[in-house]
Amino acid sequence: MPHLLVFNRSYYPDLGATGQLLTELCEDLVAHYGWQVTVVAGLPTVTVNGANGSGNGTGRSTGWGLVRRETVRGVVVLRAAGTRLTKARFVGRAANYVSYFASAVLAGGWACRPDVVMSLTDPPILGLAALAWARRWRVPFVFLCQDIFPEVAVLLEDFQSPTVNRLLQCINRLLIRNADKVVVLGETMGERLIIGKDADPGRLRVIHNWADCSAITPGEKRNPWSVATGLADRFVVMHSGNMGLSQNVDILLEVADRLRNDTDIMMAMVGDGAQRGALEAKAQSQELANVRFLPYQPKERLTESFAAADVFIISLKERLAGYIVPSKLYGILAAGRPYVAAVEEACEVAAITRKYECGLLAKPGDPDDLADKILTLYHDRDLASGLGANARRAALEFDRPIQVRAYYDLFRELRG
Repeated sequence: MPHLLVFNRSYYPDLGATGQLLTELCEDLVAHYGWQVTVVAGLPTVTVNGANGSGNGTGRSTGWGLVRRETVRGVVVLRAAGTRLTKARFVGRAANYVSYFASAVLAGGWACRPDVVMSLTDPPILGLAALAWARRWRVPFVFLCQDIFPEVAVLLEDFQSPTVNRLLQCINRLLIRNADKVVVLGETMGERLIIGKDADPGRLRVIHNWADCSAITPGEKRNPWSVATGLADRFVVMHSGNMGLSQNVDILLEVADRLRNDTDIMMAMVGDGAQRGALEAKAQSQELANVRFLPYQPKERLTESFAAADVFIISLKERLAGYIVPSKLYGILAAGRPYVAAVEEACEVAAITRKYECGLLAKPGDPDDLADKILTLYHDRDLASGLGANARRAALEFDRPIQVRAYYDLFRELRG
């Protein structure tokens, strides 16, 4: 039985998009392709079945100290311990990264000999551990770039260090140069690596992120979730998912301020993240009655929560096109809803929007243009409906089984 060893701090039951996508990939490789998969992950950051830490309700946890072993739906998970400091400041994030990295290096030795080793970019130095173990076992190494460093370090507004950025640049180049294959999430990301990191084009493989089109389907706007949240009878502009440092979510409150006199329009901020607390406080101080904050929704409720939206918002800070790809796009496509994307022209989101005609593009960082695009869809419901139908058709080309198959083909190719 072929064996894949993966390194990434976030994994089930964590709520981040990267961890959820990785969980789906690993479970499908086990269930549909007969692979053995081991993941070196961090301790969970959320409570599942009454336990916060290693418990997950799906398997028994064994081990102690720096590494704990459990099985989650057929996937062996080695939980590498690390600090759990607040992520609100750079010092806390850095300590969490470094402590997890040290434990992950040790955890790699707990795994059986793999046929392929893969690392993601959480944290950005983690690929060094994966590369070391791949060389130790003399097996192929795959570097999956969910983010590109140090370029995304501009998000760390509380800490800017040329020395740290130079170090991240060196590490990223080393990993790209030594990887047998580098997986990128789109053509723009591939171009960024070729031009800025001297990546070998022959070693790049484009595999998009995905949504599960069987789990997220177009639904009726009036449903139990929209009724319970008071959104069933409003024109809902929704931002769903992580409210983090890359999304430029501050602009959404500026848009809400411009739309406050359109009493039929409600902006729903669904999810959590580093920026949520500050956004809630700011919305309250500005008396924005047209903004609602709602908790993260589990996967089984996404069809209903997404269906409550009349239009979604996707935003990304400028100068990040190709360095980060907003994975929330694929869930929106699966839900068959139109969106307005405030992104740069080079962004993968803009390319998909133009190709499939499934949304409108707004100038990044321009709240007036974003508000105008929202009003366009508010006044032209036929346009909104047509864009939503196109979105669902586009989603089927990025469906979960198609993208998982692309990874399987890559791993099988590397095994020879």
